[in-house]
Amino acid sequence: MTTDHFEIVQSSPASRISLFIALFIIIILFLAPWWAGRADIRLLSEIFLYLSLASLWNLLAGYCGLVSVGQQAYVGFGGYLLFALTIFAGFNPLLAIPISGIFGALISLPIAFLIFRLRGAYFAIGTWVVAEVFRLSFAQIQSLGGGSGSSLPVSIVKSIASSKAMRESLIYWMILGLTVLILVSVYLILRSRRGIALIAIRDNELASESLGINILRSKLFVYIVTSCLTTILGSLIFLQKLRISPDAAFNVNDWTAFVIFIVVIGGIGTIEGPIIGVLVFFALRETLADLGTMYLIMLGCVAIAVMIKAPKGIWGYVSSTFKIELFPLSRKLKKIKGD
Repeated sequence: MTTDHFEIVQSSPASRISLFIALFIIIILFLAPWWAGRADIRLLSEIFLYLSLASLWNLLAGYCGLVSVGQQAYVGFGGYLLFALTIFAGFNPLLAIPISGIFGALISLPIAFLIFRLRGAYFAIGTWVVAEVFRLSFAQIQSLGGGSGSSLPVSIVKSIASSKAMRESLIYWMILGLTVLILVSVYLILRSRRGIALIAIRDNELASESLGINILRSKLFVYIVTSCLTTILGSLIFLQKLRISPDAAFNVNDWTAFVIFIVVIGGIGTIEGPIIGVLVFFALRETLADLGTMYLIMLGCVAIAVMIKAPKGIWGYVSSTFKIELFPLSRKLKKIKGD
């Protein structure tokens, strides 16, 4: 009687070279406060924040099939938690940020219980409705500024660091560190057995379930992880801005539409896709933003052109054409015949 088993094929030398290059880039970016200006630091911080949001959305939609258009709910929730914990509970902002992630994970459980009953377009609409409920709810809290918003008190801002330059550098390092953590976490998740299960669920839920994969548990795990990390990102975003309002915190364009654009043009379902997409997005934004509404029209044209010419995104086209895979997203398995 013969049986089949599998062994893991080790990653290629190209992926190890990519790892060393990535470590070198991280070191250079860590030293940015010493070689870049303040405007450059803020731009780099924004790039890292969008890269993190795009990578998390890509994990949800590209691998788990959970196409959410309501991730701004957790961005705004994180921002308001930061303000509430620092102003009313007296927490230091640096401590309030990880605590907000815990609350984000906890509140995602009842939300998941509701929206996981929906499928396809209904799921997407459900996530947007949840975000609108969050926005309307926080607009009623007068102690946090109601509909007009609120600013962090000067005493809380000064508690972050003694000088403005040091405060900006510290926030930059926190954003860079969280971005690296998110990218590494996504990579490790997708390299694990759970990652293989997620890919199977994305491709065919019915077949996955027949193979013994717990679909609900896998999706719930990803949703809680992304909710937690997105909430932390929201705290960092509004710690940098020092001001929050319902419209800014739960803005669907800033925190979801642009993120989807980044993932789609870069390549959904690849770890390199959000990286390529965020570079293209910011290159277009920095060169075309002065055109006003034409800027948004041109973004739409770029998205349409990419989807027509390269349905798998820019990186999907490049990797399939030149057979390049810098960071394999899941462990490759080789089938072995045995007794």
